[in-house]
Amino acid sequence: MDAEAAESRDIRVLAVDDHRLLREALCELLEMYEGLTVVAQADDGPGGVRMAGLHRPDLVLLDVEMPGPGPLANLRGIRQAAPEARVIILTMHDNRQLIDALLSAGAVGYLHKEADREVLVSAIRSAMSGGTTMFLPRKQNPSGPEREPAAAGTLTLREQELMELVAQGLSNRQIGSRLGITEGTVKRHLRNIFDKLGASSRLDAVNRMLPHRRY
Repeated sequence: MDAEAAESRDIRVLAVDDHRLLREALCELLEMYEGLTVVAQADDGPGGVRMAGLHRPDLVLLDVEMPGPGPLANLRGIRQAAPEARVIILTMHDNRQLIDALLSAGAVGYLHKEADREVLVSAIRSAMSGGTTMFLPRKQNPSGPEREPAAAGTLTLREQELMELVAQGLSNRQIGSRLGITEGTVKRHLRNIFDKLGASSRLDAVNRMLPHRRY
């Protein structure tokens, strides 16, 4: 495959995390972005190694704390099964010694799960361009103001119409066909809706819409 073709195709992602709901929400989120395709999921280290060898993804999102031989062994196994894949570590912990060990073993990014979606997507694109991304949480001020998510009533009529179809379980492609818009436009609308509602997934957005739905 030449360089131009490589740049034009989607980034193929493997998600490895033993928390099913979080993993599926993450995959839904990634599928909203143009140029990203989730090709497989796994719920433990050995499964991640198998999926990496089978699908040869461009990038692997690898959770730290999972059943199996441990994060370093999981990382090494994935890199052996899919040598060309970039690996970004996802975690809820800030262990500097582990970070250094994983980066030395070949990881190209280390993201705390508090990172927002734009940081994650930016890290993926950066990794595919040869960059390294680190995101660790800042100390929170418990007395500081927090941004309140917008009410569902602030959605535009088009966004409300789109969410009605999301609530019916339609895919992005089906929604686009129903509304006469492209799948990419559906994804852009969903990103805006997520931002307005403070939602992290389609299910979360639907739940936040429940008090405002007319059916």
